[in-house]
Amino acid sequence: MSLKLKALLKSPWVFHLSTGSCNNCDIEILDCLTPRFDIERFGILLAGSIKHADVLLTTGSCNRQSVVRLKRLYEQVPKPCLVAAIGECALSRGMFIHSYNCPVPLDRIIPVDVYIPGCPPKPEAMIAGIVKLIEKVKAGQKRKKK
Repeated sequence: MSLKLKALLKSPWVFHLSTGSCNNCDIEILDCLTPRFDIERFGILLAGSIKHADVLLTTGSCNRQSVVRLKRLYEQVPKPCLVAAIGECALSRGMFIHSYNCPVPLDRIIPVDVYIPGCPPKPEAMIAGIVKLIEKVKAGQKRKKK
């Protein structure tokens, strides 16, 4: 296991990207940072720059303007990068599914590693999703060793 991957599993830094959301998921992500849920006890930190992030948290239904920006940001993330789609809009475009401005779901634009459903998802669900993402990476590394 590489040094970068070990660091990613111990202390993932996340970058939050809103691609056209109603801000309910964004508020719940910020709620995870409060002392009540305190995701920093798991080593999860909110990164200020995409170039310092290990995990990309995306919310929103990915409208036409944000598709280009999303691709550009995904190219700038240091690899290996994990992507978490948070909320119903990021998963299936939610109530914007028939909108002219939301052409395709997020997983057709960039590869998504974990889906966290809900409108908005609770902070407990987000924490559980990130933990499952870390366990998924650990399990993948164990399979590669065998």
